[in-house]
Amino acid sequence: MRDTSERSTAVQIARRFPILLAAAAAVLTILGSGAAHANPAALYNSAQDNFTAGNEAAGLADLRQLLSESPDDAEALALQAIWSDYTGDIITREVALNRLNGIDGQLADGTRTLFRAIGAAVGTLPNPIPAIAGPQTGIAVLGYGLLPDGSMRPELVNRMQAAWLQAIASPLSPILVTGGNPQNGITEAAAMQGWLIGHGIPAGRIVADHRAGSTVQNALFGAQLLRDAGATSAIVVTSPNHIRRAVADFIVAGMPVIGATTSLEQLVSQLPPPARSSQRGIYLDTARTLRLPAER
Repeated sequence: MRDTSERSTAVQIARRFPILLAAAAAVLTILGSGAAHANPAALYNSAQDNFTAGNEAAGLADLRQLLSESPDDAEALALQAIWSDYTGDIITREVALNRLNGIDGQLADGTRTLFRAIGAAVGTLPNPIPAIAGPQTGIAVLGYGLLPDGSMRPELVNRMQAAWLQAIASPLSPILVTGGNPQNGITEAAAMQGWLIGHGIPAGRIVADHRAGSTVQNALFGAQLLRDAGATSAIVVTSPNHIRRAVADFIVAGMPVIGATTSLEQLVSQLPPPARSSQRGIYLDTARTLRLPAER
């Protein structure tokens, strides 16, 4: 009787085994479809949104998930290196850079330049005393929003006074004025150009960028115009509270910065190097200057 019972049980198990296998396979399929195959573009966009909002932990978590599924995503690796640097996670930064170097060496070099640019920018001191430079060093003057009638606000006038002093100190340097954002049909660059000419600077020294709508574009468009004018380095001129971000962006845009001349307003308050939390804008800007898309 015992043998017959055991054989009967074995037969029942054998008959049910295919059903059990099918059920297990279905469960694994459901679990797999829910846990993997997240949209890489959605994860990338979420990471960028989190970085902009100041939530680095969430942004880096998005990138880890993205890279677990798309390990050769060069832009994601560059972002991971940049924001790991910001949070002080040097190990993850270096691992990401090494992986990136094998996938896109040019982007890896650009990311390393970004770190050097941030270091140079943080160490920059606002300085109202103009530097002395020759013709291969351009003077890059950054714009500021105009009044509705197209006239310059006091802060931009202060920048122009600093730029005039720098232009006199370096009489052979080409001068870039950069800024779009027209008011009453006048761009920032046009207003700046007119001010300099009205104060005795020859028009032939001035190159104007009428397109830029941000510091990132000031650097990207302006660096190319300075190169076209024969400059291989630049002195950046802007307000003290803007100088570090501007210096970093121009370096990442491929224009070495050898000097930083500022106006006088808020000079003393801007002398101390910015705390890490205050460097967020520099990291965001330089990542954009590196042409890492905000979304894709």
